[in-house]
Amino acid sequence: MARSTRRRSAVYSVPALEKGLDILEALAATETPQSLSDLARTLGRSSSELFRALSSLEKRAYVIKDPGSGRYRLSLKLYELAHIHPPVEQLLRAAAEPMRKLARSLRQSCHLSVLSQGRLVVLAEAGSPEQIRLSIAVGSSFSAVHTASGRLLLATLPEVERQQFMEKDPEFLRQSTAQKKRVRTLLARIRQAGYSTAKNETYMGIRDLAVPVGNTRIGLSAALDVSLWIVPGQRFETDTVLKALRRCARRITQSMGVTHP
Repeated sequence: MARSTRRRSAVYSVPALEKGLDILEALAATETPQSLSDLARTLGRSSSELFRALSSLEKRAYVIKDPGSGRYRLSLKLYELAHIHPPVEQLLRAAAEPMRKLARSLRQSCHLSVLSQGRLVVLAEAGSPEQIRLSIAVGSSFSAVHTASGRLLLATLPEVERQQFMEKDPEFLRQSTAQKKRVRTLLARIRQAGYSTAKNETYMGIRDLAVPVGNTRIGLSAALDVSLWIVPGQRFETDTVLKALRRCARRITQSMGVTHP
């Protein structure tokens, strides 16, 4: 079976296309323009085999060659193509079915949220199949500092963006010095753990567990959250829920063609 798979892979391999993609990825990975010899050294290929691929990419305006130095850099064409379809629409399409499956398997409602204009905003919900279930209306907004999903998204922001957010967030600014310190410590722990969990600060008997979706490196980041409604006689193993959440988040991210961190 393995031999058959390898044979099929070889048949469908397109060396010229792979060279072009290797070049684009190599240019994207560095902030400085690269010469032909730089790219050849990085990719472990000869200059002659990269030259034709670079010429084609330049002709199609995916890369730009500096007339003075002869070095190559990415153009904005990939950015332009990526923004033909709004990322939120792609995110919602990719999340719909995985979220439905997650809600059915855990028998708990789950939600997808993003940071928008200083608030945590709910973009999508998949309801629990139970007759009595927790529901949060799509479009609802909450304090980022006081929610598990909001803290997760704050924790995953680049340091400069996180600091700018906190300098403007009224919920954070009205806290005491000791409270602000606790928030910063909590965000550091969340960043290290890769997920956020806490008792809901608005309603009793609910524990929220959130994991990241997307990739902050490309500016596409959301929080996938399960609100565990704890009722008498019902138990939830955090590790089990966390694994299910992470599997779902990975499926959503990969469905958008984004590298999951």
